[in-house]
Amino acid sequence: MKLSGTAAVAQAVKAADVDVICSFPIRPYTATMIELARMVAEGELDAEFVHGEGEHAQLSVVLGASAAGARVFTGTSGVGFTYAMEVYSPISGEFHPVQCMVGNRTLDPPGDFGSEHTEVMTARDQGWIMGWAQSPQEAFDNTLMYYRIGEDPRVSLPQFPCQDGYFITHIPDMVELPEPGQVESFLPPFNPKFLLDVNNPVIMGPQCRADQGAAIELGRTNAMKRARAVIPEIVKEFGEKFGRYYDPFVEKYKTEDADFIFVGQGAHARTAKTAADALRAEGQKVGVARLRFMRPFPYEHLAQAVGHAKVVGILENSNSFGSALESGPVTIETRASLYDLEKRPKVLTFMEGLGGEVVRLNDFAWMYKVMKEAAGLRNPNQKVFWVGFDTGAIQEA
Repeated sequence: MKLSGTAAVAQAVKAADVDVICSFPIRPYTATMIELARMVAEGELDAEFVHGEGEHAQLSVVLGASAAGARVFTGTSGVGFTYAMEVYSPISGEFHPVQCMVGNRTLDPPGDFGSEHTEVMTARDQGWIMGWAQSPQEAFDNTLMYYRIGEDPRVSLPQFPCQDGYFITHIPDMVELPEPGQVESFLPPFNPKFLLDVNNPVIMGPQCRADQGAAIELGRTNAMKRARAVIPEIVKEFGEKFGRYYDPFVEKYKTEDADFIFVGQGAHARTAKTAADALRAEGQKVGVARLRFMRPFPYEHLAQAVGHAKVVGILENSNSFGSALESGPVTIETRASLYDLEKRPKVLTFMEGLGGEVVRLNDFAWMYKVMKEAAGLRNPNQKVFWVGFDTGAIQEA
């Protein structure tokens, strides 16, 4: 059937048989909660549906419910995401596998409806699993896989399954829904590693001593390390059960012989593949490496996928003001991933899609032109380009 990304996630949450849902409306994710509210009201889904008074309350409600042993779901977008910032670290620090979908939206300013990744990137260091779907089908599938990853006792971490506002949240596409028995065999009932139980008292959320802080930080670090090993196992099992196979960390599209490779995530990476096809038809060796996870960041997999290229073009859909090269998080992570290679490709960054701007095929043609010019230079004088603003007159430094 045809479903938008938000509707696909609602169907996945129903299939996951969640226990507690907490909502607060902010577009573009709201449609997920509208559909889940209908399911609960009409008896399709046996879950407790709580309407929070704000995003901070949303995350607080699901924290407590998860601690009590419930499989939980919530979601948010844009400034709503940042309003809940205080609660993200306690959730991961106490190892509650809460799931919070994010329908990406710009922060203020510009504060418009448009999609960019900046809001959720502000929490990339809070200890949550994080990554982007490129289609409603993948949004459905990621919901199930993220629950399985986060609830694995080797991991026990919360998750941000993300999808681009409008491009994925609102545009319908074909989605294959599984039989309930398939989901049950893949996603067993939630069996928490830590549980509030009056018969076996534990303390959660205390103010700790200074000498206990490093141990907590190390615990989250090790959980994220273990997630690197768990993710390929679960993605492989998902493919075997549902017949949809994903690259665990980096989708490689025509990269094997590519001299020029775009690196990105989410909806714009899907457009990049169409652009690569068009450029291939002209005889140009172009490929796309799509990141499926931002956390844990797949540095080794990315280096293997793009290290042989002449030029890598990063599709940067979020900003990090004052960062290295005045760019964004994907730029920083990608450059760090390539640093230890004996021979590194040149790396350019394209600030694109910010504020929800559409990135068109002619934009990719322009980006490729800049990348090709950079290939002939020892040290390009410009490494970051704003699509639609820069002329691309690249020269030797």
